[in-house]
Amino acid sequence: MSIAVFPQTVFTSHRPFNHYGADDMQYGDLSESALKNEFRLTHISDVVDPFTLTRVLPFSTPQNRFAGVYGAHHGQPLTREKAAQLLFEEMQVKCWPYSMVGPYRHLINRMLEHMMKGTGSPFSHVLLDQAYREKIKSGDTVEKIRDSIYKHIINNDTIKQSIITETRKAISSTILPKFNSLFLDKINGMGITVHDVNSTKIAILDLDTNQKGWRATIRFTGQDHFGLDKEDITKTRFKQFQFFRIWFILQRYEKLGFKPFMNNMSATIEIKG
Repeated sequence: MSIAVFPQTVFTSHRPFNHYGADDMQYGDLSESALKNEFRLTHISDVVDPFTLTRVLPFSTPQNRFAGVYGAHHGQPLTREKAAQLLFEEMQVKCWPYSMVGPYRHLINRMLEHMMKGTGSPFSHVLLDQAYREKIKSGDTVEKIRDSIYKHIINNDTIKQSIITETRKAISSTILPKFNSLFLDKINGMGITVHDVNSTKIAILDLDTNQKGWRATIRFTGQDHFGLDKEDITKTRFKQFQFFRIWFILQRYEKLGFKPFMNNMSATIEIKG
């Protein structure tokens, strides 16, 4: 009989960690012509025309009843840096409907500030970890792990290696944590900052038994991409909102090219039986 030794990874998602080759991690790769003709992105911002790097005048916006009456007029020329700053500031205003309530509503602003720095380095935050932990505890993954451990501990003092295989099977039948609830995640800031969790790893750090029962420490590690791919911007649910049009332009337009980045999150859960 093979005895289990910990820590051990019991689950790793099919989608890999640190997949910088993914389409949503690309930046500065699209021309003005492609953005306008292929993706039909013309009106981007109420503040800046990113293609001419000029301010948008009030009567030039499509919402204005006099738009186009006086021809194509532009405001003052802007540097790339100033135009980007104004676009990021506009995004911070337009993200409000997606981050109205709760302790995580300011995370989107922290992530936009991180993107504006332009380094592309991974992002982590204590509030992101906290939200991830709460989401895990509200799902059924932890219960499936608890049930699997309970069924496969022998005589309260021997832990067979087969417990890893059985726990992996149990996890595979669950819906892994995502920030995609029907209502709350749409307004608490988590749906817009993370929504899906691209990659997940689950490990049993330790598993102790005695005559009174057992205790296990489980480590969840998650990663998501803070970036938009080409398919995203073709979907009506994204394209209809200026927030996402500005985001796509800031990231993918060859004259701006702000780097997307990885959101890293982790949570440690203790379970007993």
